[in-house]
Amino acid sequence: MARRIPGRRPFAGSACRAGLSLLGAAGLVAACAPASSTPGTGAADEFRVVATTPILADMARQVAGPDATVTSLVPPGRDPHTFEPSLRTVREAAHADVALANGLLLEPATLTSTLEQTSAHPVVEVAEQARARGAQVIPLVENVALDAIWLGLKSAYTTAGDEVDFRLEGVDGPGAVAAYIVGTFGAPQVVFDSARDGSGTRLPNSAHTHLSWAFSEPGLYQLRLSARAGQADPVAATVTVAVGVAPPAGAQVLDEGHVDIAADIDAGRLDLRDRDRVWRPEEVVIAVPSSTLQPIPPDPHYRFLGRPGRETYLLPQAVLGKHVHGELDPHLWHDLGNASSFVDVIADELALSDPSHGQAYRARAAAYQAKLAETNRFVEDTLAGIPAANRHLVTTHDGYGYLAKAYGLKVAGFVTPSESVEPSPRDVMTLRRTLRDLQVPAVFIEPNRTGGAGILEQTAREAGVQLCPIYGDTLDEQVSTYLDLMRFNAESLRRCLT
Repeated sequence: MARRIPGRRPFAGSACRAGLSLLGAAGLVAACAPASSTPGTGAADEFRVVATTPILADMARQVAGPDATVTSLVPPGRDPHTFEPSLRTVREAAHADVALANGLLLEPATLTSTLEQTSAHPVVEVAEQARARGAQVIPLVENVALDAIWLGLKSAYTTAGDEVDFRLEGVDGPGAVAAYIVGTFGAPQVVFDSARDGSGTRLPNSAHTHLSWAFSEPGLYQLRLSARAGQADPVAATVTVAVGVAPPAGAQVLDEGHVDIAADIDAGRLDLRDRDRVWRPEEVVIAVPSSTLQPIPPDPHYRFLGRPGRETYLLPQAVLGKHVHGELDPHLWHDLGNASSFVDVIADELALSDPSHGQAYRARAAAYQAKLAETNRFVEDTLAGIPAANRHLVTTHDGYGYLAKAYGLKVAGFVTPSESVEPSPRDVMTLRRTLRDLQVPAVFIEPNRTGGAGILEQTAREAGVQLCPIYGDTLDEQVSTYLDLMRFNAESLRRCLT
């Protein structure tokens, strides 16, 4: 029985069971036969490592050096998301002393099953184990429209009265604005409506409420808000919101988390707050991404938003919850800091399985990590030259969250959230609006990508936007190592977005 270790998947000891069920019996006896065990015959003495992807295999080669042979089960240039195992896959897995997989559902189920049931050793899920070594992970958001800031109202304690009266005094902007609360049975209660000056709500002392916000058109909005309690002087502020467009250059941007418009009557101010921080409204801009564009519900109760079927930019009410998959984004390697954690895992696993070369594996890992740190500095310096207004990343699918988070970019759009989802007409419409509203100078397509690439190319050409290359899940002859991939992507992003 294979031992169970966190981040490892136990295998069904008997070799090639997966091959028989997945690929058929023909040729499998020869494919899965163990290598000769006679000392000195060469193949039997060779320490073998398999990795599911070319990127993972390249990292393993840097650690293994001449002490092990490393094979990528997915050939260079092939898409790991859609790769189907072959007899070669079964043979390589059956003969391996160490099996490395990215994990976190990156690999297709057929490849995972083949690997699990063919090898006599546990599979090492590198991304999962890397978390214990400092790797940062990002959850996958099921509904990208909910991946935005949550904007509520809060009344700080005041001695002036039992209630605080919030008012929307007016709006300067390209469209209509409304804020509302969704009740227990789904009926909206309007709180603010730009069509009615002075619309508002009252909150008890030291209270808080969640709100949904709707903006009818893209552009820059100025919300003039006030709050008063009892006989105390009212407080007022103007909150700036960038809807579907890039925020003004130099502005501090709030685009995630739970932020409240908070009235502190005793202190004489109206500001923006979360649990730990306070912002002056004149110093920040709230960003509402194009992904929040939603059709107005047909329910007559929502008529205050406009005609049913028309679209509005909608910030969701936080109490509804953020719909997140149980899975995590598996593309950790686009952050070089995470790659260093990958190397720690690989070195430990090779040393565990081949202790006679353990010191050499760890020495090579340390040398490679120095190169990773050097490349990280190069990527940071290169991407720092992209103007703030152009730091928007548009790709075929949502696979670059780590790249964006690590190096100060913003995932502005993609054709589909994942490889397995076909783009809908609404996806394409949202993509077009993103390119138009943000004035994105370039979109990025992977050389080996097919799903979504044609739609992105067509949409970019219609918008007069240039097409540029980016590498995501694999390597090829032009970009043959992981370090090459990170440098290539940094240079391509800098060239096309500057």
